[in-house]
Amino acid sequence: MAEYRIRPYRDEDYEAVREIFATGMSEYAPALCLHVLRQPWALLALGCTFCLLLASARSLLLPVLALTLLLALARHLLGCAWSTYIDRCLGDDLRDIRASYAESAGARFWVAEADERVVGMVGVRPANDGAGGELALKRMSVRKDYRSLGIATALGRTALAFARQRGCRAVVLNTLMLQHEARALYERLGFRQHRCYVLPTAYGRLANCTITTYRYDLSGAP
Repeated sequence: MAEYRIRPYRDEDYEAVREIFATGMSEYAPALCLHVLRQPWALLALGCTFCLLLASARSLLLPVLALTLLLALARHLLGCAWSTYIDRCLGDDLRDIRASYAESAGARFWVAEADERVVGMVGVRPANDGAGGELALKRMSVRKDYRSLGIATALGRTALAFARQRGCRAVVLNTLMLQHEARALYERLGFRQHRCYVLPTAYGRLANCTITTYRYDLSGAP
């Protein structure tokens, strides 16, 4: 088993952190496509298209080819939309990590290091602009070939220890409906589901993009 250590972020980690986040999020693209295609409106549209083409062409080959092309186009468009979301995240708090997670603002960013390279990361920053004494856990990610080694658990516990040391009331985070492994990890760490809601955008409603908020209450927690 590879040995690893958790340490504070340094400026030379910048490219590695962004690459880990982008690569990790890209893994969800196939699952996103399947999720959207399973929606009732998508199944209905595909079914109606197939039946119309079958009735007009009187041949099975044309409808099958057309449906294959439609699925390929849908996968491409969804992939582009997901890539746009990843780019937006990279342009948000990961554009200037040092400033976004400045210690003076009550935030912190850590990386996991193994085999002399960065293999994981996590950050915390005040939630709701610091009101309520809560920290938001963000950007938890571990390289695929370093998972199942306890690195994500160690990163999560580091973040919780920091929040407890600062006297925070709770740590909160958001997950997408696609992040099954991440949600299982958070629940093992002691987080509890707080609320679920559909992303309040046209795309979010169309794709039934569900956000689950998790919360770890520190008052009375061991």
